[in-house]
Amino acid sequence: MRRRALVLVLSGALTSPRGLRAQQTAMPVIGFLGLGAANAWSELSAAFHQGLAEAGFVEGQNVAIEYRWAENDGDRLPALAANLVGQQVAVIVATGGALPIRAAMLATRTIPIVFTSGADPVAESFVASLGRPGGNVTGVTLFNGELQKKRVQLLLELVPKAATVAFLVNPNSPTSGPNTRDAQAVVRSLGLQVQVAPARTERDLDEVFQTLVRQRVDALIVVSDPFFENSRHQLVALAATHAIPAIFQWREDVVAGGLISYGTNIANMYRLAGVYTGKILKGAKPADLPVIQPTNFELVINLKTAKTLGITVPQSILGRTDEVIE
Repeated sequence: MRRRALVLVLSGALTSPRGLRAQQTAMPVIGFLGLGAANAWSELSAAFHQGLAEAGFVEGQNVAIEYRWAENDGDRLPALAANLVGQQVAVIVATGGALPIRAAMLATRTIPIVFTSGADPVAESFVASLGRPGGNVTGVTLFNGELQKKRVQLLLELVPKAATVAFLVNPNSPTSGPNTRDAQAVVRSLGLQVQVAPARTERDLDEVFQTLVRQRVDALIVVSDPFFENSRHQLVALAATHAIPAIFQWREDVVAGGLISYGTNIANMYRLAGVYTGKILKGAKPADLPVIQPTNFELVINLKTAKTLGITVPQSILGRTDEVIE
């Protein structure tokens, strides 16, 4: 009887709710660290989740995601990153430029980190090399700085009589200076004037555009930054109100009414970040996953906006355009 009772007790322990939970594999948790705001993430969320799905993961089914947003306040990032580490997440996805990546790297040297960034990840010491990242960090680079000179050329083709060109930058961004230095040199080499327009807040944007009008700026280059991406509709409206031709990085800016954009497909970049996140959840090591580099660049133009600004788009641009929005 004693032996039978012992068997029953052991059987009950194995089939109790606690015993069953112990046998089940815990659902992995992704920590998502973003510099921007949650409402701006909605446009890229589908792409990231598509990448996760391609790797076999669906939020709420076999993976959970803990989101932490800095609301464009970089000072909040270290605490948010530390919070995710304290939650013992399986992987951290750091997006929105160099600041979230650095915050995540300072918070952990062991939890895998997947980034999306416009900065040069080698120059910023995020990885040892693009092909063999080493350490616990890998991701997707957009190489924004390399594209600035091309944007200058495109904008000046649209506005050939421009005498003064302005660069809209976020002074809080550690890469805004390096990413525009060569592009500004190109403008000056053509004998044109350069103005640097700094903006940190939405209120700054209103004041900046009033200043640009007083300075008689003829064309504007919006330097890619998470803050400007979050303020996309405000920027497009201000450029239209003050009749300043502007070039952006993302197709989404032109869809919103901007004049022209040239850059990578940001939705695809977030999809690839989702794929890498899924691979790491399956056991891949960040050190062995090469940093993904863009291979295709999109030129998009809004003909309605061009007409409103009184700009005739030359055939030299139309012939190279990947998408025309009318």
